[in-house]
Amino acid sequence: MLRGAIIGLGNVGMDVHVPGWRRREDVEIVAVTDVRPSRGVECAEELPEARWYDSAEALLAEAAVDFVDICTPPATHAPLIERALDRGRHVLCEKPLVCSVEELLAVTEHAAASGRVLHTVHNWHHAPIVTRTAELVRDGAIGRVTRIVWHTLRTQPAGVRGQESNWRINPEVGGGGILTDHGWHVFYLIQRWVGEAPTSVSARLETRRHTAWPVEDTAEVRVMFPHAVAEIFLTWASEGRENWAVVEGSDGSIELRDDMLLLTRGGRVQRWSCPPPLSSGSVHPDWFDPVASQFVDAVMGAGAGEDNLAEASLCATLESLARASSRHGGRALATPRPFAP
Repeated sequence: MLRGAIIGLGNVGMDVHVPGWRRREDVEIVAVTDVRPSRGVECAEELPEARWYDSAEALLAEAAVDFVDICTPPATHAPLIERALDRGRHVLCEKPLVCSVEELLAVTEHAAASGRVLHTVHNWHHAPIVTRTAELVRDGAIGRVTRIVWHTLRTQPAGVRGQESNWRINPEVGGGGILTDHGWHVFYLIQRWVGEAPTSVSARLETRRHTAWPVEDTAEVRVMFPHAVAEIFLTWASEGRENWAVVEGSDGSIELRDDMLLLTRGGRVQRWSCPPPLSSGSVHPDWFDPVASQFVDAVMGAGAGEDNLAEASLCATLESLARASSRHGGRALATPRPFAP
């Protein structure tokens, strides 16, 4: 039985991580904390056996746990990860793992030095339509992937539980805007489908509608690979909510229409219904169980935790390059070589 602690009891903590851990028989959450004391009352109803701590510092110093599950805003991730690893705890952390390449280097060095697992929640891998797409690509249904187009359309960022202000539009807390919030998901998905390390990134970040915000509400990103290209459009300035993508290959194409998948090859079209829609909700509790299992397997020495950390390194690098490219008028910037996510 692994003993765990949760730091951060907002939407994703309470609606995804708490029930997700409760479904497991090999994990017990014995410690929790949040910056809002009122969260303790709600959490006590869900996890009556867990001890409440008044701060993350107190929890990390006093709680006898095997791992820490970090569900706080992005700017707090790196310092919390480092403290947990330094105290010999394994770490599961919500995405984005970090807010900069410098933080990435620091946490990966801490993980290596501690010999503990550091794992990021890359839950979109486990959306039914994404899983089906990955299977088709892996089985060669469309040949070599040559082009990916991805659109994430939203009217605004996801809300924040129990708070009037939204940390997602505060760069000092959220790290960035739509690129940080949704770009990470797209980056790790496209790399898995292409199966190659990216060679360059170009991007333009804008504030199209929400002009008072200090973060971008729209991002256009182009990621080049040796034999493929990915064209990504993300926005919080849409008139509606939708996810759409197409994966083109040498022998056909796969189209993702929220929860409908279409495979086109040889003049024939096959369809699969893959609910729930990618644009349904913002926390996706059904996609957490595989993440938890991968993390537990890695902690127990039965999983490839380094693959997940490599994906997080890919995402942090691509986001950093995309922001730098936008500052330079959208100029293409080469990825570090060698770069092997």
